[in-house]
Formats: sequence, structure tokens, C-alpha cells
Amino acid sequence: MDLHYEVLGQGKPIVMIHGGGADSRDWPYLAPLLAKHYKVITFDSRGCGQSPSQTEAANYIMDVLNLLNHLSIEKTVIIGHSIGGQIATEFALSYPQYLQELVLVAPALAGFVHSLDLLESFQAIQSAAPDVSKMTELVVNSPFCSVIKDSTHSKLMRVMTEHNIRKMFEWAAFGAVWPKPPAIERLHEISTRTLFIRGTRDHEDSVKIETHFRAVPNIQFVAVAGGDHMLNLTHPEELYMNIVTFLGEPNKQA
Repeated sequence: MDLHYEVLGQGKPIVMIHGGGADSRDWPYLAPLLAKHYKVITFDSRGCGQSPSQTEAANYIMDVLNLLNHLSIEKTVIIGHSIGGQIATEFALSYPQYLQELVLVAPALAGFVHSLDLLESFQAIQSAAPDVSKMTELVVNSPFCSVIKDSTHSKLMRVMTEHNIRKMFEWAAFGAVWPKPPAIERLHEISTRTLFIRGTRDHEDSVKIETHFRAVPNIQFVAVAGGDHMLNLTHPEELYMNIVTFLGEPNKQA
């Protein structure tokens, strides 16, 4: 296993998949809370954090599968944030036998077409290359970040974002391998019990994505008051309480 990972706590396993432009520092507050009752595995996706740079198009789903096999985990909860939620969703469709529960925090969704203002924001970030500082500021001030940009957590987001943008310039290859057809067409096939969490101040696309996820047969929805796309950093206690309530009493699940 060439990906960097860390294991905290004991009990029922939970694998946490971070968002885009981030790494395992996506979970500095939520992971320790969960580790009081569960075995929590955080890792840096390929090309991010302390994991090796991409040398070919990334297959994030196989990376998760290889991590589980490396750790001899036969059943797990997966928590995914943003594009980590997209990876988690695709994993649930491809390898449902590995999942106990699925928790999606402001997930992206393969096949979803974003609103024009977000597409323009993404384009502006790309066009600012190779000015890493400008790219970082554009990420932190994007429409996804209406709350965190003015919070005490913006420094952590800036440091993490800048690190991963710099690392991106070291990649030998870009892109990712995703299953076909895209998950947006197959959500009704998800058999895993699922929790969908978003912030009430996230971009409107999060609400549209939630509407698509209503096709999942066994799913619950939670809206965290005052959170934007980065509620994993700004509202970890609320996330923790909702996740633990969803998963059930930890001592009986371990």
C-alpha cells in the first residue's frame, strides 16, 4: 500500500475520504471525535498530502479497495466529503459487499452538471496557474466557501489547499478513471443504508445533488444550520452527533 494513512481508535471501522484539493487534514476535528468509539482510518488520496503523485489517471475506487484489503477490513462505514463523497458513492455501487453504512458530507456526484457560477469559479482557478497563492485565494473565496472564508478555520484550509495545489504541479499525469454509466444514473441501485449531510449555506448545487440522491432506497437527510461546503471544518460536533445517531450506539456496534 503506497498511500499514506493513519488509524485511530478501536471498534467498528470507519474509512474517511477527503475532498478535492485537500488531504487527511480535512478531518482534524471529526476523526478524533469518532475515534473515541470507532476504528477510524484517514488517508491521503493519490496525488494529495503525503501520498505519491499521480503517474497515470487515478483510480480512486481501486485505491479504496486496496486500502481495505491491506488493512484486512471486510466491512466498513465509509464517510466521504465533496469529491470524496463521489468516490464513496461509486465505491458503494461497485463494491457494496464491503459497506456497512455510507455517510456523504456535501458530496459531489458523477454526471452532475454544475451551475454556471461554479463552472466559472473552477475556470478562474485553473486560469490562475501557476500562481499558487492566487489559486489558493480563489479556492477559499469560491461560492462553496461563504462561511469558512471568514472563520477561524480559513487558515487551515489555505495551508491545506496551497500544499495540494503545489503538489499537483508535480503530477506526471492527470484525470481519473470513473465507472460508466455515471453514478447519477444509478443511485437507485445503492443498497447500503446512507446518510446525506449538507450545510444550509452551501451552494445551491448541493441542494440539487440532494434531490438526485432521493433515488437511493434507504437514505436519510440532514441539513446542518449555518454550514457551507466545508462544514467538516466549521461544524464537526454537529457532524459527529448526526453520524453517531445514524450509526447507532457505538458500544453495541464495535
